[in-house]
Amino acid sequence: MEKKRILITGASGFIGSTAVDRALELGYETWGGIRKSSSLQYLQGKPVHLIDLQYNDKEMLRDQLLQLMNENGRFHHILHIAGLTKARHKSDFDKVNYGYTRNLVEALTEIGALPDTFVLMSSLGAMGAGDERNYSPIRSDQQPNPNTAYGRSKLKAENYLKSIDGFPYIILRPTGVYGPRDRDYLILMKAVKNGLDVGAGFKKQVLSFIHSEDLVNVVFMLLEKGISRRDYFVADGDLYTDRAFNAIVQQALQRKHVIRLKIPLSLVRPAAIISEKAAALFGKAATFNSDKYLIMKQRNWSCDTAPLKEDLGFLPKWRLKEGVEQTAAWYKKEGWL
Repeated sequence: MEKKRILITGASGFIGSTAVDRALELGYETWGGIRKSSSLQYLQGKPVHLIDLQYNDKEMLRDQLLQLMNENGRFHHILHIAGLTKARHKSDFDKVNYGYTRNLVEALTEIGALPDTFVLMSSLGAMGAGDERNYSPIRSDQQPNPNTAYGRSKLKAENYLKSIDGFPYIILRPTGVYGPRDRDYLILMKAVKNGLDVGAGFKKQVLSFIHSEDLVNVVFMLLEKGISRRDYFVADGDLYTDRAFNAIVQQALQRKHVIRLKIPLSLVRPAAIISEKAAALFGKAATFNSDKYLIMKQRNWSCDTAPLKEDLGFLPKWRLKEGVEQTAAWYKKEGWL
């Protein structure tokens, strides 16, 4: 029987490399879309075929994909994870997260190599701020109203896929993704290790999470079920205040005492703008920027995962306490903490 071929874009990154590992475990012929500048530390020694796809040049991209198809056959599934989460210029989000997605789909269409399923890794940020009075979960039937450049670019990519008649998309909108290899939550863990529990704003904030392994498990469960033209929020189903989350991190790091600081949002915003401008002076993209401020400002990150449970019977392997403990142990083993 012919092996199923899967292309995973952004294969060298945190989520992408985790998806590569799972694809190989399941016996897929696995191709990884990378950039020449990408670190291959999580892909080395693994039977994954690597290719530097030229998303910015549709003609070149089409030629690359045509050659791949002629030599190996079409991809049965494509998991499109590649994208920007921070950028020097806000227009770069649109260029990469929407424009490159469109180039990829158009190139596949032109050479007659559409996959059985095209999974777009979007974000809960594509929906915008939720109900911050009653804290009701964000639902997929609500009108999206993203308030960040990143969220708007992801929504634009979603709407493009939905506009193509019969296109076999699955759109996933994960909440906060954590796990081994992630560097975003590492920043928070380092702060707690150093004795600081820092929060932004005084109003209650409700958070939700999904472990990276659970996220990629959802992807392959959907592929195996043959589901298409659906969108899902992906979270483990539990909710936490920012204080409760930091307490779990504190416990995982065995830090008995921390100094708790709540910084007013009125101070966080100018600090984010200064950080953004300072990074631009050095030609870099700031991790702490005006988009990030809007994310920190948002008080309700709960979302409705009932459709995922109904369609897949999804139950997470990792609850937050155990997942954070596992992640912290990995950080320590790698010398990151």
